[in-house]
Amino acid sequence: MNDAPLVIGLVSISDRASGGVYADQGIPALQDWLAGALTTPFRVETRLIPDERSQIEATLVELVDTARCHLVLTTGGTGPARRDVTPEATLAVGTKEMPGFGEQMRQISLHFVPTAILSRQLAVIRETADHAALIMNLPGQPKAIKETLEGLKDADGKQLVGGIFAAVPYCVDLIGGPYMETDPAVSKTFRPKSALRPPKE
Repeated sequence: MNDAPLVIGLVSISDRASGGVYADQGIPALQDWLAGALTTPFRVETRLIPDERSQIEATLVELVDTARCHLVLTTGGTGPARRDVTPEATLAVGTKEMPGFGEQMRQISLHFVPTAILSRQLAVIRETADHAALIMNLPGQPKAIKETLEGLKDADGKQLVGGIFAAVPYCVDLIGGPYMETDPAVSKTFRPKSALRPPKE
């Protein structure tokens, strides 16, 4: 059981935002969503970098190995354009691929746009001798980030399509990270009964 403080890395990958052409929207969108979804205390490590594969790889390695993040969320650089190299950089630093996350992200986005099939988002685990983290590539647009993490609900709040974050806390459990809890109104975490902790008094 790991009772270490939860650390989440947020990486926005954009040539123009990192160059000051326009304000980054990815990191604020991620911070806002996490603040509403997580009931477990956490701190964030943020990085704003250009679409350079070597820099993306180095940033992901630093966040996991040195900053000791348990979860790293990237936004941007997952399309088919020449400068979109986030998935390649993520695969290069991962020790296990987690294909279900990318499959579900595309399923969610296909409810909104047919171009979701052009997305190459994916997730990996990065393991070192004494630490591991889940790294996930998310879309670049704030609206799509929320939809991907949270899923789709109808007007009455009934879940129509599951968001990917529902599986994240149990994944982090399995790789030795802290026990994460969420607000079920935003993202209802799923764990097997054997993995549930009793509610705190």
